[in-house]
Amino acid sequence: MNRELTDSEKEEQELVKMYMDLMGTNESGARSVFMYACPEPENSVEQPGPPQAAGPAPAAKPDAGPGPGSMGRAAALLLLPLWLAGSAATAPAAPSSPAHQFITQPLSLADALDLALQQNPNILRARKELEAAQGVIIQTRAVVLPKVGLTGSFNALQPTDVDSFSFPTNIPGLAGGIHFGVDENWTSQIRLVQSIYEGGRMLSALRVARLTRQQSALNYQTAVADTVLDVQIAYDDVLLAEQQITVQEASVELLTQELSDTRRRFDAGTVPRFNVLRAEVELANARPRLIRARNSFRIAKNNLANLLGFNVPKETFEDIPLILSGKLQAEPYPLDLARAIALALERRSELGSLRKARALRAEDIVNAKAGSKPAVEAFAGYDVHNSMLHSDLGYDLNGWITGVQVTWNIFDGFLTRGRVKEATARYERAGIDLDDTGRRIELEVRTARSNFIEAQEVLESQKKVVEEAEEALRLARSRYEAGTGTQLDVLSAQTALTEARTTEIQALHDYSVARSKLERAVGANLPTPVGGAETNRN
Repeated sequence: MNRELTDSEKEEQELVKMYMDLMGTNESGARSVFMYACPEPENSVEQPGPPQAAGPAPAAKPDAGPGPGSMGRAAALLLLPLWLAGSAATAPAAPSSPAHQFITQPLSLADALDLALQQNPNILRARKELEAAQGVIIQTRAVVLPKVGLTGSFNALQPTDVDSFSFPTNIPGLAGGIHFGVDENWTSQIRLVQSIYEGGRMLSALRVARLTRQQSALNYQTAVADTVLDVQIAYDDVLLAEQQITVQEASVELLTQELSDTRRRFDAGTVPRFNVLRAEVELANARPRLIRARNSFRIAKNNLANLLGFNVPKETFEDIPLILSGKLQAEPYPLDLARAIALALERRSELGSLRKARALRAEDIVNAKAGSKPAVEAFAGYDVHNSMLHSDLGYDLNGWITGVQVTWNIFDGFLTRGRVKEATARYERAGIDLDDTGRRIELEVRTARSNFIEAQEVLESQKKVVEEAEEALRLARSRYEAGTGTQLDVLSAQTALTEARTTEIQALHDYSVARSKLERAVGANLPTPVGGAETNRN
């Protein structure tokens, strides 16, 4: 027994159907866009805590995504430009939204993506390109629609420049005779012209309009996918820089504590001055790494703020007020190479755009060949002009006019032949571009998956390394205090611990970035079911 659909499910179906109608895509592709703009929340979501220097999350869960209201706005935001591309030209253009000021609450990745879709300059430019494409569509369809024109003219000639003659008549009202030729005349005409046959241009114009609309929508989708990847990487860069600060601060704290212990031992006469100097040097060497980590954190936040379209406050000179609530995670992403390549060739909007471009070049051939074919137009209108038999300009004649006109360039100096040759070459080049892009996308998928496997293996190799390094430091200190170890053992253990923590967070960052790039390569950073399981990244 079929259950009744909920309101959210009905809304989802409406959005998916709208996207299918606009793009001419299948239901799977339409749901890809909807699932990205409106990710389903998890039943139990772990609230993200502050970044930790050690310990990878064994069962990483996505950050809490935006609520249903924000997801609805994101879906509407993603589908609105596509609707604009196919809507009527009379619809008023939406004004550009100004960049928002910084928000005070912690920012999740889902919130960052939502803001980027609203404020990112590349997205805003892509919307304007959609509006420009709508203008091109209107121009293209104009050849099919009727044209209405109004013309008028007035001429005055010197009387000696007018051929005229007259003869007497006994006709009542014309006792002075009839005079042909006047030195002043005027005419006015309104005419409606409808093309009947243009050598194939008319049907081609309708196809070009449809292809242009679809291509502009695909180009917009490419801009969205590129922006999503940029924001995901920038977000992970901020998290990495923040955790690097934590690691370096912990290292400085350990070395500061070691220096204090060494100085106490030196004051007690149990260690030489050399040990104090060594501890001071190690601490001095650690401080530049902390300074660089803080600088990397500032730069990463500025980069993310720029991608989100934020205006950095003019009074902010150091750390900008941008707080993230996410954390570096290692979410599994099972995807074999054959499936990845197949998904990329099916989903990548760049390939779809090039397919539309090739179809447009084919229409260019049709339009070029139309130059050697006749054009037939029908017209009807109303004409008003002064009489040539009366010198009074107020004496006018008027009436309806209608007719058909045919134009045919029998020989145009091989102009049409040259245009056909040019259009054919451009069509063939479009096919080459499509094939080359397909190969480059396949290479991109292979490279991205190889990098993802590398990041996965590196991350796997770092399990429990931090715990072992911490235990090694504890044992080194115990042996040093017991007199069976040396200061060098302690310092070496501290260095190994810092390196282990740094490698771990770098591995988490590289894994997350590699996954984002792989998703982009296969056209799946608008999530779709893969291997029977949905993947939602908030």
